[in-house]
Amino acid sequence: MSRTYLVTGAAGFIGSHTAIALLRAGHRVVGIDNYNDYYDPSRKRANTDAVRAEGGDFLMVEGDIRDRELIERVFRTHPFDAVAHLAAMAGVRVSVEDPWLYYDVNVTGTLNLLDAAARYGRPNFVFASTSSAYGRTEQVPFVETDRADRPLAPYPSSKRGAELLGHSYHHIHGLDFTALRFFTVYGERGRPDMLAYLVFESMRHGRPMPLYNGGQMYRDWTYVGDIVSGVTAALDRRLGYEIINLGRGEPVLLADFVGRLEGLTGKPAHFLSEPMMAADVSYTYANIDKARRLLDYEPQVPVDEGIRRFYDWYVEAVGRF
Repeated sequence: MSRTYLVTGAAGFIGSHTAIALLRAGHRVVGIDNYNDYYDPSRKRANTDAVRAEGGDFLMVEGDIRDRELIERVFRTHPFDAVAHLAAMAGVRVSVEDPWLYYDVNVTGTLNLLDAAARYGRPNFVFASTSSAYGRTEQVPFVETDRADRPLAPYPSSKRGAELLGHSYHHIHGLDFTALRFFTVYGERGRPDMLAYLVFESMRHGRPMPLYNGGQMYRDWTYVGDIVSGVTAALDRRLGYEIINLGRGEPVLLADFVGRLEGLTGKPAHFLSEPMMAADVSYTYANIDKARRLLDYEPQVPVDEGIRRFYDWYVEAVGRF
């Protein structure tokens, strides 16, 4: 049965993949994106072209989730079955420099969407949260029962705030709200500020880039296709209010991940050694038992295969080494 979905941030990394997955399943997709200059908007235009190339019933609304009148109009015009709220200002380090922007987009923008959803049909609401919400937890692997009340930077604290807003709207308005805490996502159409992309740029141009703590940090690298499978599963399940980890559940040392990227190209990356930031953590590791139980989630793409796919996309879309 065909359904109608709203995908915020549909021109972005995960958003464009989610829109394509929904179109391929025969659904109608309304996207919204403001094409901001956090990175080159032309890359987001290219992502949108990739979505449109799928065919199907797709409408892109160019606008900002902070625009209450726009959000009101979108919900009034389109009866949504579910919302994939993927739009956000992302990145721990940048949020330290401009926390006001992060709260404006990630909290106020989410509030606008929640309020419109509560007034127009109460569609299932799926929110992209972050593993950074756990802060410097002592519970490893990270599990959803953790209080997650001590985030280390404005970005994760804004995401945690949005999770709590979701509970308020669930409690008062009966809105089904699922927060998916993403662990380090990578893959085709990845943002230029993400590590895998930066490493390839360093190799291709011979420019040095920071390597924090000598690469002695573990990350639960999760391929974008696996993340999208979790998002689409959550869109089709009304769970009340839930917080669910989406990761691979297999942490990889950052230095080893970089070594695998270098092995693909046969070229070394160029690094400047820098200490780990106060807002960073040395380990991320998802317990995905809850995702398996509630979403039938099972990551399919191992890291070596995922970085091969990312490499192939980079060569085609960005440039050869």
